[in-house]
Amino acid sequence: MPVSPPVPRLPSLNALRAFEAAARLGGFAQAAEELHVTPGAVAAQIKSLEDDIGAPLFARHARGVRLTPLGQRALPGFVAAFDLLGESIRDLRRDAAPRKIHIAALPALAQLWLAPRLSALRQQLPGIDISVTAMEVPPNLKRVPFDLCLFYREDPPEGGIRVSGDELLPVCVPELARTLKSPQDLKAVTCLTDTAWATDWQSWAQEALPGEAFAPIGPVFSLYALALNEALNGVGVLMAHRSLVSRYLASGALIAPFDIPVPLKAGICLWRLPGGQGGEVAGKVMAALQQGI
Repeated sequence: MPVSPPVPRLPSLNALRAFEAAARLGGFAQAAEELHVTPGAVAAQIKSLEDDIGAPLFARHARGVRLTPLGQRALPGFVAAFDLLGESIRDLRRDAAPRKIHIAALPALAQLWLAPRLSALRQQLPGIDISVTAMEVPPNLKRVPFDLCLFYREDPPEGGIRVSGDELLPVCVPELARTLKSPQDLKAVTCLTDTAWATDWQSWAQEALPGEAFAPIGPVFSLYALALNEALNGVGVLMAHRSLVSRYLASGALIAPFDIPVPLKAGICLWRLPGGQGGEVAGKVMAALQQGI
């Protein structure tokens, strides 16, 4: 009589993913943020996995969690496995739609630097379908279906290029600029600030107002484009990144009232996975943007 033993059940993929993320990032909260779930959901998935294998993977304590020796031994294999899974999914998507390219970009760069170049990019590379997703933090290209990243960095990662440098300078509408005779005058006008770059005013003031106390007075915005729009409306002076306002300076809509630019350590960087991964189209897009279309 034939024997058909039951096939051992594999652990849940979601539970394995929760373990790998929490172990790699060092906590349930960090894993929850990456996986777009709650910390409680991560904890439940990991508890389910521990019950399934019959051993703890994390030691819980008042200040968080730490890997057990078993968890430490398991982590490298799961990191490699999920990296390979992510790369395989990306390759599958690319092979299924070889003319599509998906760029992850800092919101300000997406709106003010990349968007004005998309038309020329499509003309230079006809037939390419370009999608752009704005996000504050560069994604892990091994795990998510993006082909290119466009963010400010001091140095591009392996597989990347520094497209251009950048510099800080105050800008405003011509009417307001005519009232500003020296950097000291900024202490008496509305200064517009972006929360992500809240220290830009101080970085510029250290060079333009050495030895003087300066604290910008004015509204704060969570989107750089909103602060820029207010500057264009004449509300106040914006501490600008030249690369993001260059077309407004060229048209005369905005003016830099003081010839005191301060170079930024971080520049605009574009990258894909090392070793030319990401496909031929990604390489062509990188080359076109580097050439300054």
